Amino acid sequence: MSVLIGIDVGGSTTKIVGIKEDKIISPMCITAADPVTSLFGAFGRYIYEQGLQLSDVEHVMLTGVGSAYVNTPLYGLPTTKADEFQANGLGARHATDLDRLIVVSLGTGTSFVQIEGEHIFQIGSLAIGGGTLMGLSRMLLRTSNVNELSELAETGDVTRINLQIGDICNTTLSNNLPVHATASLLGKATTNTLPEDIACGLIFTVMQTIGSAAVLAARNTGIKDFFLIGNLTSLPQCHEDFKMVEDIYGVRFHIPPYSEYRTAIGAALSYYESKK
Repeated sequence: MSVLIGIDVGGSTTKIVGIKEDKIISPMCITAADPVTSLFGAFGRYIYEQGLQLSDVEHVMLTGVGSAYVNTPLYGLPTTKADEFQANGLGARHATDLDRLIVVSLGTGTSFVQIEGEHIFQIGSLAIGGGTLMGLSRMLLRTSNVNELSELAETGDVTRINLQIGDICNTTLSNNLPVHATASLLGKATTNTLPEDIACGLIFTVMQTIGSAAVLAARNTGIKDFFLIGNLTSLPQCHEDFKMVEDIYGVRFHIPPYSEYRTAIGAALSYYESKK
């Protein structure tokens, strides 16, 4: 059995996936104190749980910021580093038949990668993402647990913390912005704002900022399809918050299966690209 292994190595979290005959095999995520521990822990556990032998692995493809710490073959296996932006594009393209799209990678920050047929290239980045969300959460809610933040936000109401157009104007504006569109993120926040509304507002702020930036990044391209990948796509608020951006701008945001693992998937697929 010949398996390609794709590994996305973050600062402390490693995502690993196998590809066999273009099929995705059991993605897995491991967290440890540092990238090297996380990487070797993820690889060892993956091999064990999938019942693989080292001889079953054809090649290992590494990507992500943590891959810079690894400069030798992994367990003596053929090991190559893949460009992260190419991996983002290949991982997203694997999930669709669309020829033209923009991949929005919601990581610690956010990157935008454009796909035009066989061509994949980065078009920009944004210093807002999961890191921003966790930093604000630590300061305002004293938690760095994203699941705890998301659960708290489920009972919140974003209209109690965001200033909407309807709060300052009772009709649709001339540019067709509806009254429920956001005029000012966190514009209603006070010292008495409830924690659940703060949580809801923080997630919405990050998601809407990323969504609006993605639309602006696609300006003059004619592209209307955006693929969301990365850890933040696992939050239930991601679907509803990006739906509001869809409605305002007339675009489509897609969240593919295994969205959190698409960079690791793309890293593995880049092996095929290198052989073309």
